[in-house]
Amino acid sequence: MFSFFKFDPSFIQQVAEVEDKIANRLKEIDKLVEYNQGKVLKSFQQHRVADFHLQPSSGYGYNDLGRETLDKIYTEVFHAEAALVRPHIVSGTHALAIGFFGLLRPGDELLYITGEPYDTLEKVIGINGTGMGSLQEWGISYQCVPLNESGKVNYEQVARAINSRTKVVAIQRSRGYTFRDSFSVEDIKDMVSFVKEVKPEIITLVDNCYGEFTERYEPTYVGADVLVGSLIKNPGGGIAKTGGYLAGKKSYIKTISYRLTAPGIGGDVGAMDRHTRDFYLGLFLAPHFVGEALKGGVFAAALMEELGFITSPKWDEQRYDIIQTIKFNHPKILLNFLQGLQKGAPIDSHVNLEPAHLPGYQDPVVMAAGTFVQGGSLELSGDAPFKEPYIAYMQGGLTYQHIKWGLLTAIEIIQKNS
Repeated sequence: MFSFFKFDPSFIQQVAEVEDKIANRLKEIDKLVEYNQGKVLKSFQQHRVADFHLQPSSGYGYNDLGRETLDKIYTEVFHAEAALVRPHIVSGTHALAIGFFGLLRPGDELLYITGEPYDTLEKVIGINGTGMGSLQEWGISYQCVPLNESGKVNYEQVARAINSRTKVVAIQRSRGYTFRDSFSVEDIKDMVSFVKEVKPEIITLVDNCYGEFTERYEPTYVGADVLVGSLIKNPGGGIAKTGGYLAGKKSYIKTISYRLTAPGIGGDVGAMDRHTRDFYLGLFLAPHFVGEALKGGVFAAALMEELGFITSPKWDEQRYDIIQTIKFNHPKILLNFLQGLQKGAPIDSHVNLEPAHLPGYQDPVVMAAGTFVQGGSLELSGDAPFKEPYIAYMQGGLTYQHIKWGLLTAIEIIQKNS
């Protein structure tokens, strides 16, 4: 690495020491990858995936066996009853919107129990903006229960918040733009069990973005009714160029499918065009690349902690998503860090980042994303709302080695400008 990129020679010893410290943690991640890779491979074999499954479809996409089998594989891998995996879903936010509008009706209520949802959902729900056909404009009410001071679910408040109108309880697995721990599958099991005890007919919907394959099991293994995610994050394996998925109880996925296309049509149509091969290959590679991202996060946390920065999760803590947060407490240092990640990217490494207002975000945002898939956050990327306490949210990395290069480039720029 140091023969190709002229980093400060002092980094050589520092990197070696950090890698010695984290060696056992990286081995643990290798075991996780091996388990999840076996799970995916076994499903491919059981469904007898062949070359013809990978072929494109056009028009209505009737009788697309590749699409139908891919749905079955996602169903099995995620331990669900049914799944929709489609290129027509443009983002995680879109997948969540499909889920909410598919399940909720006028007079129902959506309850978030993990604090405020990610910024881009505010206009979907109707917290901000008018005239866009939000949930609230369709007569669907919304409540949010803040997390307690420890960053955990406030179960007493949740019990009080659930009422006769509450139909969907939403759980955000990843931290979003907050400096809290992500939730484990075991945490989500407790959440699901609790709300079902209060009101058994409640539908539990989990935003699984950034969390797939970071553990051996997914939230649908422990009772979550619907699981939602984006294919330009973990399950697309860095290969999928677009798309999203919803998996869960068969009756709910069927209802949601009518929102994806049209009532009476649902998931029986929809040409996959040339995305089918990418979706299969991406899913097959996903456990490995998620493992690389997890290893890179461990390295980043250990190195940044050595330099005196506050990180979450810390290098020796369990990880339940691919996000690594680093607190800088200063706008210049935050910007330098993200500019460094961009400079260390394979794409657009020459671009100089500046904060900007982006659709769906309330505050100016800085996004480092020198990625082959635009916005593909299983690739090394980082972003931050440009406001106090100036926290960077670094995620992804298709190779552990690239994460090291990107991180060292970022540190070098910070040091040069300090």
